[in-house]
Amino acid sequence: MLALAGKTAVVTGGNSGIGYAIASRFIDEGANVVIVGRRQDAVDSAVVALGPRATGLTGDIADLATHDRVAAYAAERFGQIDIYVANAGMNTITPSDRVGVEEYDVQFATNARGVFFGVQKIVPVMRGGGAIVLVSSIASQKVLEGHAVYAGTKAALEAFARSWALELKTRAIRVNVLSPGPVDTPILAKLGVAPEARPAFEDMMSNAIPLGRLGRPEELANAALLLASDAGSFITGVNLRVDGGIALT
Repeated sequence: MLALAGKTAVVTGGNSGIGYAIASRFIDEGANVVIVGRRQDAVDSAVVALGPRATGLTGDIADLATHDRVAAYAAERFGQIDIYVANAGMNTITPSDRVGVEEYDVQFATNARGVFFGVQKIVPVMRGGGAIVLVSSIASQKVLEGHAVYAGTKAALEAFARSWALELKTRAIRVNVLSPGPVDTPILAKLGVAPEARPAFEDMMSNAIPLGRLGRPEELANAALLLASDAGSFITGVNLRVDGGIALT
């Protein structure tokens, strides 16, 4: 039997990378999935690739109006949803002494405020017994150069999850955190890893990660499926690191 048969999920940032892999895995397991992304062309392409059980909305999660639209769409189209994956986020790598106010505010508006109000707006249209998965990062626990602001935004998600796991217990809505380590996604290029530098970067990461390689998006999707499905029915308030062991080093 499919793990998510008859269920509906919303995945923010579901048009690429880890979010796309999660959306694809959920669809493979029988779910209808609404993906949310900033660029219309990217969302449209992802919906086509994901197939007929996928629909898409465009909007910036830093804009609170986006969350109103997502909740209204989910309620109108499906009545209620079962799973919410807050995956969308952004990162700029800057030493703390060079971080400007605008850079700080943009990261917190996207990674922390956007997640907080996304959950606030979606919970009223969630079924009892549903699941919320917040995508954090090992940067919240492991000090990485130039990641202080990003780490702070992700640490906020972990605090949110602990509170929400108790606040939503009467509706049996489980709230958990998924913390990826280094994963082979297009974001590596956005963070400045040029194609010609990939072999050296991968060698460096292979030496740093106990399991000896970068993670794959589908491995994060498998972990998200555990947290979102009945396979994780007795799991709430946890931070699941899927990082090849790098947080231990």
